[in-house]
Amino acid sequence: MRGPHNIWRVIRTGATFERTGAMRVALEALKAPRSLRIAARVLGLPFAWLGHRGDPALPPVTRALTALGPAYIKFGQILSTRPDVVGSELAQQLRVLQDKLPPFSTERAKKVISEELEIPVEQLFSAFSEPVAAASIAQVHQATLAETGQEVAVKVLRPQIGRAFRKDINAFYLIAWLVETLAPATRRLRPREVVEHFEGIVLQELDLRIEAAAAGEFAANTANDEGFDVPQIQWGLSSRQVMTMSWVKGVPLGDVTAIDAAGFDRRSLAARVLQMFLRHALRDGYFHADMHQGNLKVSPVGDIVALDFGIMGRLDEYTRRVYAEILMGFIRKDYRRVAEVHFEAGYVPADRDVDQFAQALRSVGEPIFGMDASRISMARLLSYLFDVTEKFGMETRTELILLQRTMVVVEGVARSLDPHINIWDVARPVVEDYIARNIGPKAVIADLLKTAKVLARFGPRLPDLAEAALLAQVNTKPTKPPSRWKERMAYGALGFGLAGGILAIAEFL
Repeated sequence: MRGPHNIWRVIRTGATFERTGAMRVALEALKAPRSLRIAARVLGLPFAWLGHRGDPALPPVTRALTALGPAYIKFGQILSTRPDVVGSELAQQLRVLQDKLPPFSTERAKKVISEELEIPVEQLFSAFSEPVAAASIAQVHQATLAETGQEVAVKVLRPQIGRAFRKDINAFYLIAWLVETLAPATRRLRPREVVEHFEGIVLQELDLRIEAAAAGEFAANTANDEGFDVPQIQWGLSSRQVMTMSWVKGVPLGDVTAIDAAGFDRRSLAARVLQMFLRHALRDGYFHADMHQGNLKVSPVGDIVALDFGIMGRLDEYTRRVYAEILMGFIRKDYRRVAEVHFEAGYVPADRDVDQFAQALRSVGEPIFGMDASRISMARLLSYLFDVTEKFGMETRTELILLQRTMVVVEGVARSLDPHINIWDVARPVVEDYIARNIGPKAVIADLLKTAKVLARFGPRLPDLAEAALLAQVNTKPTKPPSRWKERMAYGALGFGLAGGILAIAEFL
């Protein structure tokens, strides 16, 4: 992992950061101690002449990462989701990091497709365009299916991109090791875990079957969402290096002029983008985590269509309930309840004072609610909330950081369409509907029904399972177990009885 190639890459990285002026900015954002600052300058300054110049029109860190190539660009994009690591200001700069790179040849793309699908491209497609988009990992072509005449988008991985990324990932691990070794205080930021997180995302993106599966799952979850659509995957024309899906006609959501010219209601689109995101996060626990304008289109019939499923977010059921209660508490200005939810969830250590925490939360909420409606920001609220909870000892939760980052992007999209949108008014019905279904009396009944079903299914085995667990603890061999048919029948009857009673109550309600 720490071979000569990686050492040279680290030196080249330091040199580029020095030459572009990014070294000072990065060290300040990370609040690096003196020992790390000295080491960074020693590694970078003497070799600055070896560094890439980059585009002087870009901010320093963005300029350096862009100059260093695809893996660094992608790493910067991932870091933009971690303001807890790089700070809010630098994370904001990294959000605009673009990975538009020169495309590779169409002939090379056709060769990859033919090898992967084991059929000549000419037999698969009656038309195949030059690249219409080129990013750090793959590029996209528009094509027409030979059999049906359907227009499709064909995404093809860059040749040898996997090998190139793995080399740079190894260099990132070396940098993380150097940072932790030279500045032990930075271990609170978990540099190696950040690299591991990046590696996991990239390895998934290097296998387009995983992105296709993500698109398929997202499409299944949102199939009944009116006004929202996901392109259909062509599984027979997809593989590890190739992904084919239906071609999306429409207007990019960032092209406000074209949206107006097409006669679409921008206020309605803005509200729908925000509500769809919240609905996917709360209802499904699976959301598109890269919902910028470039990944959203308005179809000719007015549907919002999502594209690019390389970065998706998940929230388990319990976290969704906690998140919804926190949002609803702020909407109702019930800061005491918001504080209690944090303690109940174990987000804040139990030895902290709940009243002081509620007071701190009020200091977060009241200034925001006092703003003009067009300036009220859920993303800003979550950002301030993380600052307060950190002071009270709350540990970083990666899934909530990703949710907050996506919320920032979605709010930006919504405001670009409707500058006067009231975020809370738009969000409230979605949050209230989720709470009514998942936290109120009906939710309690549903939870009990689930428990009864599990008990009815596995109840008869509970005595044997309990006995086996006890025997395993005392490390003894069981003799022939006594007959437990009576207990099994009782547990089964109890489970079915509970299920019937709950169904009767639900019917009554």
